[in-house]
Formats: sequence, structure tokens, C-alpha cells
Amino acid sequence: MGQTESKAEEAAAIERVANAAREVQSASKSLEERFNASSDAATPTVPLARLTAAIKELQVARDALDGLLAKKSFH
Repeated sequence: MGQTESKAEEAAAIERVANAAREVQSASKSLEERFNASSDAATPTVPLARLTAAIKELQVARDALDGLLAKKSFH
């Protein structure tokens, strides 16, 4: 793999992490607003599921970036 391809792959992985982090932040804010707006004790299932999925995607994205950087450090 050439240096240009490697840098493009790294940039894409970093962008994926950044996008996932923004989604976690957005989902968290949405869930917080939902709790603050409602006195109902019921758990808001959809916003909670969105946050859970966003956190999972962030973990996967970070693991992929870590793997890419680890692979690069061995070369």
C-alpha cells in the first residue's frame, strides 16, 4: 500500500471516529432533553437505543483506527 493510500485510509478512519463521536453527543443530548421534558418515569426506548447504537459504532470505529495505527507502526 502506498503512502497516499495509507494516509487516505487513516483520514477515513479518523473521520469515522469523529462522526461517531458527534452522533454519540447528539444522541446523548436528545436523550437528556427527553428526560428533562417529560416527568413520565418510562424509559424513552428509541432515544436510548439510538445512544446505545452510537456508542457501539464509536467503539468499533476506534478499534478500527487503533488497528490501522498499530499495523502502521509495525511497518
